[in-house]
Amino acid sequence: MVMLAKTATPFLWKSRRFILSPKLAALTIRANSTCLLEKLRQNQEKDIVALPEYRARSNLLNFLRSKAGYAVDPSLAIPNVAPPSPPPSGYKHTLSESQILLALDAAMATFHLHVESRIASLCGQGFYTIGPCGEEMLGSIGHVLDPQFDAMALHYRHLSASIVRQLRLGRSMEDIIMDRARGYTVSKLDPVTGGVHCAIGSARDMSKDDFGGGDYVVTSTLASQCPPAVGRALGFSIADTILKRNKYESNSKKQVSFVTIGDGSVHNAHFLSAFNLARHARFRKTKCPVVFGVSDNGLSISYPTDGYADYLFTKYAARPKDQHDPSSKVIMDRDGIPIFKANGCDMMDVYDKTFQAVDYSRKSSAPSLILYQEITRRFGHAATDRQHAYLDPSVVDQMAETDVIESGIMQAVEHYGALTYGEAMDRFEEIGVLSRSAFNSAADEPKISTRDDMIAKVSQPMAQVPPLAAGLLTSHDFNQGDAGKRVKKDVMRKHMTRVISEVMDSDPKVVYIGEDVEHGGYYLVTEGLAKKFPGRVIDFPPDETTLLGAAMGFSQVGLVPIVEIPYSKYLDCGADM
Repeated sequence: MVMLAKTATPFLWKSRRFILSPKLAALTIRANSTCLLEKLRQNQEKDIVALPEYRARSNLLNFLRSKAGYAVDPSLAIPNVAPPSPPPSGYKHTLSESQILLALDAAMATFHLHVESRIASLCGQGFYTIGPCGEEMLGSIGHVLDPQFDAMALHYRHLSASIVRQLRLGRSMEDIIMDRARGYTVSKLDPVTGGVHCAIGSARDMSKDDFGGGDYVVTSTLASQCPPAVGRALGFSIADTILKRNKYESNSKKQVSFVTIGDGSVHNAHFLSAFNLARHARFRKTKCPVVFGVSDNGLSISYPTDGYADYLFTKYAARPKDQHDPSSKVIMDRDGIPIFKANGCDMMDVYDKTFQAVDYSRKSSAPSLILYQEITRRFGHAATDRQHAYLDPSVVDQMAETDVIESGIMQAVEHYGALTYGEAMDRFEEIGVLSRSAFNSAADEPKISTRDDMIAKVSQPMAQVPPLAAGLLTSHDFNQGDAGKRVKKDVMRKHMTRVISEVMDSDPKVVYIGEDVEHGGYYLVTEGLAKKFPGRVIDFPPDETTLLGAAMGFSQVGLVPIVEIPYSKYLDCGADM
């Protein structure tokens, strides 16, 4: 058994059996009350019990009961579980005891929330069923990144990392689960989307200046979160220079921008554009501390990815750090971006390799990428996913029986002594009660039901513009010379240059970005501005997707970007940003 550093445990773990607190007892009563969803559950009990997610949850609890020495249900399977094997050279960075408990909490919550989402959907009260199951152990990612200072935008399957981040910020598990249940049931009280979708993200603490850090809202998208993430990474140092921010004590405290996708998304133009811009920044030695995380479960819904992510990023020569330990190698592609690989089912390896990738990007202000491998997708992409139409039934069953959480609990109990099986069972039951109660409550909450409600939620509010000074409203002929003499009229571009210059003079946060803008632009609109405003007129390579995405990232770190698109035809290349 490995001895861990003892730190303050965020939850009270009982030594033996689970005892309901008064608050939890009230929640249990709520779970068995006359809520609409609870009534529907009782009517649909036969179909619910047949759900593969429900069966897997029952089997997990049976496994924990058997390990804790309690009577088991003989009709249920007891998984034959083995903990993940560490690399031959061990882990360079390990989770503390309290971090292990937090990661397990997040994994359990992620699993329970998914099971409840499928039950709610079956009952007609749940409207989002894309599942994170099989990737619960990626929660360790949340321990590497500063929850307030580092920026994070997560793929929709990486819920556990978001839960860890929120727990580290001091939010209660009850509140986190309640808010997630609101997303699945599209309650108007969902703090992330307000009832129009279910998205990963969390509210910012507006009382603190996070300099563009924190969790960013990501919907069920393929990779549109990637260009703004690269923009944030580029914008950190630009904003620091222009605004004279001195927020770093050392290189180890520098911000990073972390963004994740699934293996299917590596084909998407949003990711390819963003990754190419990061590689270009590395080639130009421009500061760009972005970390890409790619989880590879072998399937993009029904399309087999067949390890293409591994081929895409590691097709060039490997450079092992340790010749005797292949798992320790850092693979450098021809663009100098280090690639790290982790077992996505091993919370320690996820933490270790993510720590190494983030540490590299933080200290060198350069991009890195980490592949989370050996992941099996459980229960299909979503409730509407007809797996039997493209997979053999035996394969579907085998995938559903993957025991990633059981394996993680065994690792925590037997390898690290972070808790007992009885304590794990108690916590699993407790989080299950919280999840069921949260869905019952959320399903009864109001939903967006009128056109006006929807417009108010999804439409950009009109910005309040202060009135201009009276003198500025006076008509003036800028083509009138001294003594009223008529002079040759200026072309429009010169007036544009003058106005842009005035705006940049009046607000140091304004930057001007585009293609060929530093030398003056196609039509000399920025003529002389780069010299007048050093570092604030910035050329980008010709890709409107990353140009507009980077502008979004710039704005999120405190800058006010003006983006030049020289021709209207180019707008369609970046319109979806």
